[in-house]
Formats: sequence, structure tokens, C-alpha cells
Amino acid sequence: MLIPLILSGGSGTRLWPISRRNLPKQFLSLAGKETLFQQTIQRASGLLDIAAPIVVASDDQRFLAAEQLQELGVEGASILLEPTARNTAPAIAVGALQAIQKDPDALILVLPADHLIGDSASFADAVARALPLAEQDWLVTFGIRPDRAETGFGYIRRGEALEGDTFRVSQFVEKPKQEIADQYLASGEYDWNSGMFLFRASRYLEELSQFAPAMRQAVEAAFGKANKDLDFIRLDHEAFAAAPGDSIDYAVMEKTTRAAVVPVTCGWSDIGSWDALWLAAEKDANGNHLEGDVIALDTRGSLVRSHDRHLVATIGLDDVVVVTTPDATLVARRDASQDVKKVVEQLKAAGRTEHDLHRVVHRPWGSYDSLESGDRFQVKRIVVKPGAALSLQMHHHRAEHWIVVKGVAEVTCDDNVFLLSENQSTYLPLGSKHRLRNPGKLPVELIEVQSGSYLGEDDIVRFDDVYGRAG
Repeated sequence: MLIPLILSGGSGTRLWPISRRNLPKQFLSLAGKETLFQQTIQRASGLLDIAAPIVVASDDQRFLAAEQLQELGVEGASILLEPTARNTAPAIAVGALQAIQKDPDALILVLPADHLIGDSASFADAVARALPLAEQDWLVTFGIRPDRAETGFGYIRRGEALEGDTFRVSQFVEKPKQEIADQYLASGEYDWNSGMFLFRASRYLEELSQFAPAMRQAVEAAFGKANKDLDFIRLDHEAFAAAPGDSIDYAVMEKTTRAAVVPVTCGWSDIGSWDALWLAAEKDANGNHLEGDVIALDTRGSLVRSHDRHLVATIGLDDVVVVTTPDATLVARRDASQDVKKVVEQLKAAGRTEHDLHRVVHRPWGSYDSLESGDRFQVKRIVVKPGAALSLQMHHHRAEHWIVVKGVAEVTCDDNVFLLSENQSTYLPLGSKHRLRNPGKLPVELIEVQSGSYLGEDDIVRFDDVYGRAG
């Protein structure tokens, strides 16, 4: 059994302000109609004799993963929830344990959810070449044939030839300086380290026992104590947090004697920065990639992305990135786009929220858009999916007014349950137990006006929640 293992726990800080912790890049449509996560699922699903995927996701993003799988009509997927980030080696280990439950001899195809591959046929051919090696207990990685001297990727040096244009790994190399990257490209002996792998699940765990026994012990404890939560498998927090955080490269691949590499040219990009997205994107005659309402005069080699109906105009600019969202705008030299993460670090240090949440925040029941806020008030536009409901909750410091603008809402306020139609409103006093539910088949939209001494999202006590969220 060949099982795709999709790693989708990344935060994508270098693509701020589009990518944020609450909605990171893998769940965004950055290159095509589907999101990067969905494209990864579809690419794996197109392989021959492939089983339902195993997805490793963060707890905060569990409903994003589930909803996007549902949109694709994927059935039988397992979604494992990491209670805390511990890097790729432990994440792959829990996926391997899940795969072995399905088939003791399972092969797992490890795919990061945030990569872009333009040539799926070449990728499928590389997987076919890797399968015989994995069945012979090699740990196979996929090396991307470099087309430029890139300093933002790790490299793999090819060793002796094995079979079918595959090689033993001679050396893993960290991200090089420019002059070293130039030498690697000229030599023809090196490939980019893609972070994609194929191996037998049990074989990976054996290697982990040899090179990182404490990690395997902690991961097995977390998996053994996992509990089912709706459609998710929730790993034990304490046990998983005890696992050493390390990448698969450091923990296993650089130490094993059974590492093999399959070179491939497949239009691969890790979309690790705005510059990487510009490189992978379609461009006009001036070398610009423009999205949204953009006027670009005397502008070349740039990526300009406007939000919704927000007009962005550029004049006399070369090699820049301009990205707007409802609450933030990024302007940077394209060759400095790796440093966007420093902006995110400053936002965190200042206690701000722009690195964490978009103005539109997605929830399992729908979304809310923070339209306006001021001293003792906040206005939101709330959208509730058909059949969905918010938790039964109360607030200590604020009252709320709800005005329905589309659809019919069912409102619970203390002991009263009633329907609100379009253009009707209600008042929810401070301290009241209340719930909003959509009993219909179309989305419900309403305007919420909050008023009170404190309006933070942490002023909420949940009494009942169908999504298993704590108060």
C-alpha cells in the first residue's frame, strides 16, 4: 500500500501579509484555483494504486484541512493533530505509525503541503523510479535538478548510481553562499533538497530508533495516548511535546547508510518567499506578475497583488513586491523578500495581531470580518454556513446587537429560542447565554455590534460546542 503523508503544519511567515498563522500559505490559492494543500492532495491522488492520504496538521488548522479535503471529495483520509510544532521528523513518525495500522508493510510518500509542482507527469515518473528502491528498504528523497545557483535551498550531492537514474546520497549540504552555489551548479553533481521522501513506514521508524530513540519513544507515547475528536486524531499533548524537535534530514537522512536520491525536473517550487512565487508565476511582457486591480506604469520584474477592489498603482519601479490586504501592505525589494519574516517577528514582539489573524477570520462554522472598532465598540460581519452553529457562550465584559442582512438565523438567548429574518435585529445583554445557528440551506449573514469595557476574543465562556473547542 502506497500512502501519501501530507505535512501541512507550516506557518509560511515569509509570505506575510497573505499567509498568517490562522490561514497559512498551504491553505491559500497562490498559483491556480485550488490551494497548495489541495493541489498536493490531487497530485498524490493521481498516482497509480494510491491509498487515502494521511494528513498531519496543527490543531489550529484542523478545520481548514478537513474542509478543503471535503471540497475535493476525498474520503477515508486520516487527520492527525500536532498539539505543538516539533519539526518534520516527529510529524513523519506519527504518520508512519498511522500508516502501519493500515498496512504493516505500507510505503509512505511524504509531501509538504505548501509546494508547487508544475509538471505532474514528471513527478509521477520520479515516484515510479523511487518505488523499487523503497521496496528494497532505501530511504528515498527527491532531488530537484537546479536551474540556477540558489542560496535559499539545501543541496544533495549524488553518489554512486543505483538503478534507473537513481543514486546513493553522497552528502547533504546546508544552504550555501553564492560562490559555493555557483560551484554546485557548474559541477552538475548536486540537486536541491526538496523535502519530499518515499520509504517504508516501518523502515523509517527503525532508523529513528537507531538515531533518535528518545524521539521515537515520545512519538509512540503520543500516538498511543491519542484520542478521537470528531474526524480528527488528537495526539497526546504532554507526550508529543517531550519529543525532541528536529528535521528528518538531521534526525535520520544525514545519518543513515541507506539514503537514495531520485533526480527530477518537474517545475518544483517551495513558494518560500514572494520572490519564489514571482519566479514560479506567469508574467507579462515586462516581467511583472499582477493580480487584482493593478496599474503598473514603467514597472518591470515585479510582483504586485491588490486585495479585492483596492486599486494599487506603481510608477517607475523595478524588481519590487507590493502586496495589500485589508489591514496591511507590504512593499519590498524582491531580492529582500526572505526578510519578511523579520516583520513578523517584530509584530509578535510588539504584541500585535497582524501576524496571526487576517481581518477576515475563518472558523469551522463560517467566518467573521472585523469592519470597524473604536473606544468600547466593535462592528463585525458574520457569515454562518448552512446547518452550522456557534457555541453556546457568554461574555463577561460586552453586550452584542445582531442585525440579520441575509437568510434566517436561529437565536438562543438564555431560555428563549427564536428566529430572526432579514432586516430584523436582537439585543444580547452582557452575561447572557447565547447561540447563533443557521437552520437553512443558504448562508446567513449578519452585522454584529459589540459594546463594552473589553472586546477581546478571549472574553468568551463556552458551555456547549459541537466543534470540541474549550472555553
